[in-house]
Amino acid sequence: MYEGYYGFTARPFQLSPDARFFFHSNVHNRAMAYLRYGLRQQEGFIVVTGGVGTGKTMLVRNLFAELDRQEVVAAQLVSTQVDADDVLRLVNAAFGLPHERLTKAALLRNLEAFFRARRAEGKRVLLVIDEAQNLSSRAVEELRMLSNYQEGGQALLQSFLLGQVELKRTLQSPGMEQVRQRIIAGYHLRPLGRDELQPYVEHRLTLVGWEGNPVITQEAYDALYGATGGVPRRVNTLCDRLLLYGYLGELHMLDRRDVDAVMEELSGEVGHTEPQADDENDLGTPAVRPSGNPDDLAGRVALLERHVQALRSELQRDRKLLEKILLTQAERIDEGYGN
Repeated sequence: MYEGYYGFTARPFQLSPDARFFFHSNVHNRAMAYLRYGLRQQEGFIVVTGGVGTGKTMLVRNLFAELDRQEVVAAQLVSTQVDADDVLRLVNAAFGLPHERLTKAALLRNLEAFFRARRAEGKRVLLVIDEAQNLSSRAVEELRMLSNYQEGGQALLQSFLLGQVELKRTLQSPGMEQVRQRIIAGYHLRPLGRDELQPYVEHRLTLVGWEGNPVITQEAYDALYGATGGVPRRVNTLCDRLLLYGYLGELHMLDRRDVDAVMEELSGEVGHTEPQADDENDLGTPAVRPSGNPDDLAGRVALLERHVQALRSELQRDRKLLEKILLTQAERIDEGYGN
């Protein structure tokens, strides 16, 4: 809806990861450096962990966009809570191999034959597992066993594991010593810093044709960071709604009050949660909340004023949206009479 109003060629803050929108923040560049290092090593496991929405899947998309398909045969597996035998079926399926109603021995034979055939072609095989925190210890052990396939002293399969912090617990649990010995590098992905939030937002806007409309004030960026903690997925969600808010209100400048009003709307919707730091201190500091202290009179007044402003803004947007709908319907009726 708002794309045409602001002259965009596409939605800048879509939630589906798209490598075109990859932002070279300090933490994401460092994580990519570990993945590239792993590729050069051609063996072992690379492990990247991070809180929900910090950009792990975007890393995978960017990595796949960089791969030379003449040298690397890569497959991505988004893991689910499956047992050890089923993870082998998923790996076979990821590489396009038969997997239905096969025994474990047959699954392993298929994979080994596939690995050796690719090596004969001068290619390497890479398996990237996203959401790897869902893997059981036995499933991770099966992946380690696949890394035992070697030829000429080199591993036939390399695996990258990306997941939430629970993956760390799995890898640090008793019985995982052999897996830990195969990990050649690991990195914990953290959210964007405040100094990177504005460049991140403007990067995505510029890619869809933004030329300064709407203007986003520094106070709005402060509010965006306070509401999201710099977690990219939260930033995308809030910015998408902020642009919709601006379109409905016919705004060409967005400030703190607009961000606060959108946050008020989101707080009442199903599925919305306040920013939470994971147990690895995902945000680095306690989650920052919008200003307004309910424990003192001034704070309560500020919260009430913001709530009233949000209600007024919502009513104004609803009225304008209704007017646009009625106008569109009237134009269609006129076109019908014209025919």
